[in-house]
Amino acid sequence: MTLFRLDASIRAEGSASREIADIVEQEWLAAHPGETVRRRHIGVDVLPADAWGHAVNAGFVAAADRTAEQAAAVELATTLTDELVEADAILLAVPLYNWGVSQHIKAWFDLIMTDARVRGPEPLLKGKPVVLATVRGGGYAPGTPKHGWDHSTPYLRRMLGDLWGADLTVVERELTLAGVNPALDALRPLAAQLHTQALESAVAAGRAFGLSPVAETV
Repeated sequence: MTLFRLDASIRAEGSASREIADIVEQEWLAAHPGETVRRRHIGVDVLPADAWGHAVNAGFVAAADRTAEQAAAVELATTLTDELVEADAILLAVPLYNWGVSQHIKAWFDLIMTDARVRGPEPLLKGKPVVLATVRGGGYAPGTPKHGWDHSTPYLRRMLGDLWGADLTVVERELTLAGVNPALDALRPLAAQLHTQALESAVAAGRAFGLSPVAETV
C-alpha cells in the first residue's frame, strides 16, 4: 500500500500543518507497518509558476508540435496526477495564507486539472480516503471578526470532495499565531485548548484513516 503526502507550508521547520499531518501519517503507518509513503513538499520545492499556462496551451497543439516548455509542463501534470491515482490513501497539509489558498497549492490543483483523467467517467479520487490537515493563524469561527474570511478550506473541500470525489476528512486548528502575534495574546488559553483538540482529532482521524478500505483505482 502507498500513502501519498503533500505539504504546502512555506516553513521548513515549525509548521503547524505538518505537526498534524505527522500524527496522521504515524497512525497510518501503525496500521500499515513497512508500507510506502511518497512525499511532495510544494511549499519548499515549489512548482514552476508558468507551468500551468504551458500545460493549458499544450492541449491545443499536437504532441509533436509542443515546445519544450509545454512538453515539460504536460509531463509534470501527468506526474502530479499519477501520484494521486496510484496512492491508496492521501494526506494533505495545507495552511491558510492571506485568507486563501497559496500560490503553491493553487498551482498544484491547476496543473492536475489539465490532465485528461480529471475529465474521465468517474471522479479522479472516487471513494479514496483523503485527510486534509489545515491550520489558520487567527480565529475564523462564527461570531469572530474574521468569520467568513477563510477562503481556503471551502475551496479545498469543494475540489477534493465535491469535484474529485474523495472520502474526505478534515482536521483543523485555529489561532496558531497566538503567542507570536501580540494582538492575539489574550487568546493564548483558547489557542492552547484548540491545539490540544486538533492533536486529539489528528490521532482519531489517523486511526480511522489507517483502517479505511482501499478505493478502486480509477
